[in-house]
Amino acid sequence: MLRDWEATKTDVFSEEFLLQRPLLTAIRRTEPTVLLIDETDKADIEIEGLLLEVLSDFAVTVPELGTLTATRAPFVLLTSNATRELSEALKRRCLYLHIDFPTPELERRILLSRVPELPEHFAEELVRIIGVLRGMQLKKVPSIAETIDWGRTVLALGLDTIDDAVVAATLGVVLKHQSDQQRATGELRLN
Repeated sequence: MLRDWEATKTDVFSEEFLLQRPLLTAIRRTEPTVLLIDETDKADIEIEGLLLEVLSDFAVTVPELGTLTATRAPFVLLTSNATRELSEALKRRCLYLHIDFPTPELERRILLSRVPELPEHFAEELVRIIGVLRGMQLKKVPSIAETIDWGRTVLALGLDTIDDAVVAATLGVVLKHQSDQQRATGELRLN
């Protein structure tokens, strides 16, 4: 039986062997679809070329199968952390919306919703320090995810207070570059 299947399935470049990843799945769906392409700036430049075709024609070309065109265009969201500049051609096909960091109050609420066991006064202090760090000239300012990670770390350590020694010892949770940690240690006077 396996021999019969092998004899009849010699063309591996057929629809049957095509793996439909999220991009192709979104193109081929008939119901309304949202396609999120997260951190586009971290993708290879070749991926941008593919995205140009998708955003221009809502189609994907598969060399052995031809062009597969959307029956219903998906709503496509691209996100970028601006670690590299996206091509002008790709940006021309997009609407731009800058989302800034939340207010301290909103970030505190986000932190407490994700780390509900964290004492409120710890959340306020962590968010205050994060705000100060974001005002520094750093290679990478802390994101909301890093604020949440810091809250989880402080909670896991079972601390009674957040003092300069705790901040200095846990800066690596929110600052991922040695130069950023050194700058923060100096500017926060944690020595």
